Amino acid sequence: MSGINKVILVGHLGKDPEIRHLEGGVAVASFPLATSETYTKDGKKVEQTEWHNIVMWRGLADVAAKYLQKGKLVYIEGKLRTRSFEDKEGIKKYTTEIVAENFTMLGRKSDFEAETPRNGTNAKTSTVSEDYSADIDNDLPF
Repeated sequence: MSGINKVILVGHLGKDPEIRHLEGGVAVASFPLATSETYTKDGKKVEQTEWHNIVMWRGLADVAAKYLQKGKLVYIEGKLRTRSFEDKEGIKKYTTEIVAENFTMLGRKSDFEAETPRNGTNAKTSTVSEDYSADIDNDLPF
């Protein structure tokens, strides 16, 4: 029996995507995404914000670089990926990321009028999706 690893997030970018190019020209975009939920505690509304590390690969990373900016509201579908690395002192650390498989920009029409996408598409309704599931593990740098 195989498992399911599916994540759906709607949140705001905490900063502009950081774009890197690995060997062979493979593009990688990463950025923090904030999701918030409100609950009542002792009769008072409390907002709790959760931060998620988002990673986008190849064509999806290129599109993210063009359209996504700090503060933008976005719908993201992807999967959880945990990886380990060594810090500067040689101590093994672990991090959990969301490897995005597609995204949709959300928001009011006015959010997009000032910024005309470079290819002329309507960013408000654009969903970007790329299927890299077959070979993504081969290109991960960890």
